[in-house]
Amino acid sequence: MKKNLVTRLNRIEGQIRGIKGLIEKDTYCDDVITQISATQAALNSVAKLLLEGHMKTCIVERIQEGDQEVVDELLVTIQKLMKK
Repeated sequence: MKKNLVTRLNRIEGQIRGIKGLIEKDTYCDDVITQISATQAALNSVAKLLLEGHMKTCIVERIQEGDQEVVDELLVTIQKLMKK
């Protein structure tokens, strides 16, 4: 999982550098916006994978330990993701 996330983030980092290059080259704005949108979608994908792993491991473990407050924490995290 960790390797997958790092690989995706490296790809996103490359996309960001590419966007910077497009702006430096005065590329047509719509093309830059399209690349930004693709990068945002890629970041959202990373967030979803991370959230899934968090729910299956960290959240489950804390609930099994009797920590019910973790549910409220999870709800706040989901709300943060949904704002985007």
